[in-house]
Amino acid sequence: MKAILALDQGTTSSRAIVFDRAGEPVCVSQQEFRQIFPRPGWVEHDPREIFASQRDVAARALAGSGLAASDVAAVGITNQRETTVLWERATGRPVANAIVWQDRRTASRCDALRQAGHEETFRARTGLVLDPYFAGTKLAWLLDEVPGARARAERGELAFGTVDSWLVWHLTGGESHVTDASNASRTLLFDIHGLDWDEELLAILGIPRAVLPRVARPGEILGRTRCEGLPPGLPIAGMAGDQQAALFGQACHRPGLAKNTYGTGCFLLMNTGERAAASRHRLLTTVAWHRGPGAHYALEGAVFVAGAAVQWLRDGLGIIASAAEVGPLAASVPDSGGVHFVPALSGLGSPHWDPHARGTIVGLTRGSTRAHLARATLEAIAYQSAELLEAMAADSGIALAELRVDGGATANDLLMQVQADVLGVPVVRPRVTETTALGAAYLAGLAVGFWSGEEEIAGLWARERVFEPQVGRDEAHARLAQWRRAVERARDWARD
Repeated sequence: MKAILALDQGTTSSRAIVFDRAGEPVCVSQQEFRQIFPRPGWVEHDPREIFASQRDVAARALAGSGLAASDVAAVGITNQRETTVLWERATGRPVANAIVWQDRRTASRCDALRQAGHEETFRARTGLVLDPYFAGTKLAWLLDEVPGARARAERGELAFGTVDSWLVWHLTGGESHVTDASNASRTLLFDIHGLDWDEELLAILGIPRAVLPRVARPGEILGRTRCEGLPPGLPIAGMAGDQQAALFGQACHRPGLAKNTYGTGCFLLMNTGERAAASRHRLLTTVAWHRGPGAHYALEGAVFVAGAAVQWLRDGLGIIASAAEVGPLAASVPDSGGVHFVPALSGLGSPHWDPHARGTIVGLTRGSTRAHLARATLEAIAYQSAELLEAMAADSGIALAELRVDGGATANDLLMQVQADVLGVPVVRPRVTETTALGAAYLAGLAVGFWSGEEEIAGLWARERVFEPQVGRDEAHARLAQWRRAVERARDWARD
């Protein structure tokens, strides 16, 4: 066996990467798919496009690697989390479009649950806050709004899953309806301490248990490929939500190590070991992975719009032709000229949790240019992440010595430098930045013995560049203070 095939199903594209035993990418294939916006605040995907694009890039990556199917030890899967799919067990057809994690349509349901006094129950059992970000209220909405869905779900005719479950179902020809603890912990339905679906939470949200996937056991083979377009019989041996997979891929295997992923959103996770640390600063407590007798947990801060803000500059405003242009354009001015962009295009995540916030640009003058807005966009990504790190340090009592970073936006040197400046700690970019897919590969490889253990994996991690802070702490604090003024102007804007 020579390689692991990692499937990385993201919010805007599907990617497949073949990794060798050294954890190096052998071949990469990627394909974007449609983003559907039926109403303001609503975001959907066609689940059939998700699967077709993921299957096709997997086939292309295998073909491009020059490897035979017999050379592939296992398949690992990582996925956009919280995105909710409901489909027919008999046919595999979705009953509606997938509701994407960015979608805000259930904000009023979350408000009602809080007003009914359920917030503390959900927080204590799931480690999450009541927010439309998570899958539980999305699933309840589908059961209520799709004609006949609730009755069919109660009869066992429908299957729910986050994207991991949807992919495995179709990769295995409908044989496996399964999820893992890291994805289950993002649903508002899963007790992260008992590591099982919670009957009381299911009752509160009106979710029939018959619709739920089975939660996989540590290290089990989840199924084998049995679908058109891919070699049959490949073992699917590892699965994790994208941010937990990135934490694993960054070799943050010990408590206190943290990473930030810069993708569609930004997600900062710190390993807290086998202790599910409760947050006092509105961060999330989540299952990182479940490989042995007990689960590993993480504190998480979630920024909903990061790279998606750059996409909006390209697709919404048309001020850049490609995402790669934002760095040189932003670097063409020494600062943002007093412009601040709060990219609350899907509300605000941690630590604000304001689904009613909306995108706001402040500080415009006659001298403001598209270069100033480009720079303000990159600064906004860094400022949002700095807020998360402050909250995490306060919760954990650990002052980070460095921040490990990954994701596509880490290729932007200006963004990484701004991030180091506002954090006041070194920002470390690894040699392999595709750590989300790499984490899925590692989990799959460990399950089948392709790698010996976490020590071997940690030895493969290597730095590519370190960005050291270049501004004083007083200046950094002043910049963050201005940012917070802008955030207050974006808060509590929209109404359902």
